Amino acid sequence: MSGFGPRHEAALAVGDRYDVRVLEPSPPAVHDDPFSDDPTAAEPRRPDTPLLSPVTNGDLTWDDFAHENSDFAEWCAQRWLGAWRPLSPTGDLDALHRTTDAWHTLAERVVANARHRVNGKIGLRWTLGGFGTPFFGDDEQLRVIGHVLVRVMGQHLEHHDVDTLGGAAQFAGVTPEVPGNLFTAQTDGDPARPLAIDLDAAHFLAEWYGFATSVLAQLRVDHASSSPSLIQLWPEHFDISTDFGAVQATYGASPGDAAHPEPYLYISLSDTAHLDRADAFWNEPFGASLPYAGVLAAADQRAAALEFFRAGAARLDGAAR
Repeated sequence: MSGFGPRHEAALAVGDRYDVRVLEPSPPAVHDDPFSDDPTAAEPRRPDTPLLSPVTNGDLTWDDFAHENSDFAEWCAQRWLGAWRPLSPTGDLDALHRTTDAWHTLAERVVANARHRVNGKIGLRWTLGGFGTPFFGDDEQLRVIGHVLVRVMGQHLEHHDVDTLGGAAQFAGVTPEVPGNLFTAQTDGDPARPLAIDLDAAHFLAEWYGFATSVLAQLRVDHASSSPSLIQLWPEHFDISTDFGAVQATYGASPGDAAHPEPYLYISLSDTAHLDRADAFWNEPFGASLPYAGVLAAADQRAAALEFFRAGAARLDGAAR
């Protein structure tokens, strides 16, 4: 295990008693396709050492560990490993939309570029307090925390307060454009454009993506036999998702869009012919959605999110038979 990063931090927190897994990308960088670690993969693992994981493929979950060791509860909750805290109301929607646009711009034109120039990949991930790349190259990473852009190079760290798109791109050493013209830009590419980031809205977004990562990680374990894709935050749509199934579907979380002013969970199919439109579950042209208000109102928000995804997956499994 590399001597820095989230997984190393977790190992230091619990001592040498466990082989640990976390949700955030951790070094060392992976130099073969898919050029990204799978943070919750059970193998390879240390022999004769219990596996402590945020999902149910280990010997002990962080949630159980936090309940047995209450001093770790807040630490786990901050990292969406266990002892999960409830999500908060959306707050000021105008501030949320402005901040989503600013983060989306950074994802699409700066952060994805940093990864793409090294290995041709654009997928991003949730990181504590924001989002960023998996580790790449010589254990490099670019990530956003609130209004700060953080650049990691080995064990050296630099940071930059985001002001304009051009300033952020210059700090990251990239041009502020869509990487490799791989998709149609969804954001304004004017380098002089100020990026307005509200810290409360940024915290809300980071929590939403952390929550979604936690839920989707468990969903991947539930459907491991279907070889689900890695969880990725896609810069072009700024949603986070995985896909799997005999009827291929994408299971994800969006921060909101033109048709949905608030965040939502979704199940999306490219071939919607498999959907039973008489079933009220399929409430979207692309498949199904669960609005943020529905998640927020649930007594157990993670359970409600998992139930939504599992219900859709079960329906699609049935359609494939």
